[in-house]
Amino acid sequence: MNTRVDLLTKEWPPAVYGGAGVHVTELARELRTLVDLRVHCFGEPRPEPGVSTYREPRLTDGAHPVLRTLATNVEMGAGCAGADLVHSHTWYANAAGHLARTLYGIPHVVTTHSLEPLRPWKAEQLGGGYRLSSLVERTAVTSADAVVAVSHAMREDVLRVYPDIDPERVHVVHNGIDTEVHRPDTGTAALERHGVDPDRPTVLFVGRVTRQKGLPHLLRAAFELDPTAQLVLCCGQPDTPEIAAETAALVDELRLSRDGVVRIDGMLDPVSLRQLLTHASVFVCPSLYEPMGIVNLEAMACGTAVVATATGGIPEVVADGATGVLVPVEQEQDGTGAPLDAKRFASEFAAAVNRLLAEPGRARVMGEAGRVRARELFSWRGAASRVVSVYRGVLD
Repeated sequence: MNTRVDLLTKEWPPAVYGGAGVHVTELARELRTLVDLRVHCFGEPRPEPGVSTYREPRLTDGAHPVLRTLATNVEMGAGCAGADLVHSHTWYANAAGHLARTLYGIPHVVTTHSLEPLRPWKAEQLGGGYRLSSLVERTAVTSADAVVAVSHAMREDVLRVYPDIDPERVHVVHNGIDTEVHRPDTGTAALERHGVDPDRPTVLFVGRVTRQKGLPHLLRAAFELDPTAQLVLCCGQPDTPEIAAETAALVDELRLSRDGVVRIDGMLDPVSLRQLLTHASVFVCPSLYEPMGIVNLEAMACGTAVVATATGGIPEVVADGATGVLVPVEQEQDGTGAPLDAKRFASEFAAAVNRLLAEPGRARVMGEAGRVRARELFSWRGAASRVVSVYRGVLD
């Protein structure tokens, strides 16, 4: 397909901090074999060909950071001159895609990794900027020539939140996983470096410190976890000082009641991540909002059983009873996704983890099944092929 596709994203290696950044990076690698791909991203210049970068401009003192994002989008949109199609990821780059569509009369494809109206806690982080980010997303998604949802649950959310969209324009393409990179690794260097006991059962969390990842609920559940197990928390950057303080206080309180609580802050390199995932007895994903959840695929690819919330796209990844255990939760319908009964959710989550800790043989079988499922059903090559089919549909 000799078509120039411009991929628009905030994140690009080495500045990748979330699932959307992983998605764009991996998808682009496969798309390059199928189309003439150009990448537009935020930040400092990258040495690789076909990648254009845009620094956020300095505005007047005190200008809201969302305005800098929008200013960057203007320059990024201008850089798309000559493209046959633009494909934007997240609200951070949606405006650039919409501008390019409007200015150059070319199709705009939007991949939805999450939806701003379903993340109201972002108002804590962005203030009035949350209203702007929501406006950008709504404008881009509702006017896009095609919308790619990363799960069937995400597609349902798109059509529910934006009911004016023609359902035929919304396509499902699941995230993928590179099972050559994410694979069992019995090395212990990462464990030794971070003070994790390789001979002790391990419950592992990996995720950003944000409301949607449910970390405070996991920490409350941890008071009921088997005391012989250690809890390892790999924490990404907090969304706000408030969630950072709440998490720190819960960790401190937990450490007063049990030992073996290890906190690792910052992004992990791929080798460290796979060693920690491989050695974990159980990987936990207590998310309250998770359109897909690449991290569960990463755990499965490393052969580790998963205990996760039965919400969003997670049940499309984790096969309940086969590759892990899904914990049901009744959630508020106000956009927060908060459990209606937080205490019950925490207790049931802890009980599910404890059952697998008590049956390590069952957990190993689940882990083996998870690796097979990840390898057979979630390849990036397949995802790229399906995305190109979406491109063809809007270009014909």
